[in-house]
Amino acid sequence: MSDTVESLALNLTKVQTGLDAFFLLFAGAAVFLMQAGFAMLCAGSVRQKNVKNIMLKNLLDACGGALGFFFCGNAIAYGGYAGDGEDPKIKFIGDDGFLLFDLENGAAWIGWFFQFAFAATAATIVAGTVAERCKMSAYLCYSVFLTAFVYPVVVRSTWSPDGFLSAFNTQELFMEQGVIDFAGSGVVHLTGGITALIAAIILGPRKGRFYDENGNKLEKPKEMPGHSTALQVLGTFILWFGWYGFNPGSALVATGSADVIGLCAVTTTVAAASGAVSAMFTDTIIELLQSGEVSYDPTMAMNGCLGGLVAVTAGCSVYEPWVAVIIGVIAGWVYFLFSKFLVFIRVDDAVDAIPVHFANGIWGVIAVGLFAKPEFMTAAAYEVNHVGWFYNLEDPRLLIIQLIQIAFIIAWVSATMIPFFVLLRCLGLFRVDPLEEEVGLDISHHRGAAYNLEGPEKGAVDDLQMQRESKHGRGYQLAEPQQFQPQQQQMMPPTNAPPTMYEMPSAPLPQSSGAVYGNTQSGGFQNDGNSQMGNSQMMRGNGGEFNDGFGQNSGNGQMMGNPGGQGAYGGSMSRSNSFNGGGDGYTSSGDQSA
Repeated sequence: MSDTVESLALNLTKVQTGLDAFFLLFAGAAVFLMQAGFAMLCAGSVRQKNVKNIMLKNLLDACGGALGFFFCGNAIAYGGYAGDGEDPKIKFIGDDGFLLFDLENGAAWIGWFFQFAFAATAATIVAGTVAERCKMSAYLCYSVFLTAFVYPVVVRSTWSPDGFLSAFNTQELFMEQGVIDFAGSGVVHLTGGITALIAAIILGPRKGRFYDENGNKLEKPKEMPGHSTALQVLGTFILWFGWYGFNPGSALVATGSADVIGLCAVTTTVAAASGAVSAMFTDTIIELLQSGEVSYDPTMAMNGCLGGLVAVTAGCSVYEPWVAVIIGVIAGWVYFLFSKFLVFIRVDDAVDAIPVHFANGIWGVIAVGLFAKPEFMTAAAYEVNHVGWFYNLEDPRLLIIQLIQIAFIIAWVSATMIPFFVLLRCLGLFRVDPLEEEVGLDISHHRGAAYNLEGPEKGAVDDLQMQRESKHGRGYQLAEPQQFQPQQQQMMPPTNAPPTMYEMPSAPLPQSSGAVYGNTQSGGFQNDGNSQMGNSQMMRGNGGEFNDGFGQNSGNGQMMGNPGGQGAYGGSMSRSNSFNGGGDGYTSSGDQSA
């Protein structure tokens, strides 16, 4: 009987271990899918000429993050902590477990996979900020350096059993409590956000964003909108989905954590929704007050949503659901205000990652010190020596602990990344050549544009048409191939001008073999382009000129002057602004012969 009970207990343990491993596999995969979300969001937020570049950077973020966290990142974050009984001294940096030599079972390996997904997320935050002007070599160096060294030190301080700020420290809790950053508003998002801010300041703005070609400040910053709102929205939804691995997955185990996982899912959802609504309608209301017009900016909604997700991440396991709504609303305001502030101080962030991750990362960490509920802290395995300030107005120590974490992250990342980026700039490795930036990084760095808008050759289409007609009869008609045509601004006639003045003259003008209206020849030169609209253009030939008084050259080509002689306009011809009833509106001067 005892053997049977032991066997059942052993099998139950195996099932529990397998379930927990699968839970982390799902959660880690959802977090890793956020890389696709960042890629889509960044691709939609940049101009068409830089899509290949930003997509490749997001892909290499995942690669650099995996290798950096494999070789030494995991060892620095979790290796050699004091709880192993061999060295009671707390270590600022781990010193064993490099190349995962100390990981010996499935639970440890799946734990590494989950932590790697977080490291790659921290690294990819910077990709959008420095988009359209950062060299690929510099970005690769940064990505590996951040995930292999800078980020792991922050992880160790907060999540390791040996971290000096950790709420799970096995030796001594900082201020008897330790910092509460459940899923990483500070560890992941503030680390990536402050790195992005440093990079943007040292790298400088995109060409033409805040300064003209002579380096003079523009009175109003030039807008550089992304090329695809569809990709931006798709990326936002993927990121929102991935956050259900990010926040609920940070429970780390499925068994016995149902309450925590469920609460995290709810708070994550309502914070995202309230952040989107807050940011967009705040922008709309301000526009209404300033101009009397109403519009709804999808960018505000998307980034407000992401800001709400970032802000709720630190305390998603210790908040009441209604508190998460408040945090999301404030996150929308934080994003809106900090985005405007960056433009005011002329810091160029191509995707607004700094307001989303840096500003709302700070707000998320602070919010825990205000709203952490004692009962939920216990359920999430935190000590309850100090709680959210609003639950005990006489004890602000948890808030102080949270502020200390913010100060540590900013100080550590600044101390490491400022010299790193300055060195890259001094070596000429940070920013692309101005001409390459103007042309676009896709063509200058990646062998061509991201989008091929070329249609089939006209001759091939005609051959296919003939082939189909021979089979189905002459009534068969192929659909015309769609070619990409850039929009051209057309000039509208003045409201008081007679319609006929913008039409072809009813009677043909005198012409010779040297001048043909609509398909003009002058000597050996032929121009059969489309009609050109513009401001008072003067087309000059070999001996004459044609001036459209309304600034329009009519027909499929231009009327070119010709040397004087029989059948030619030897002088000049102009389309007059006057309209004589029944006339063609043309007057001429010079030697004109019939």
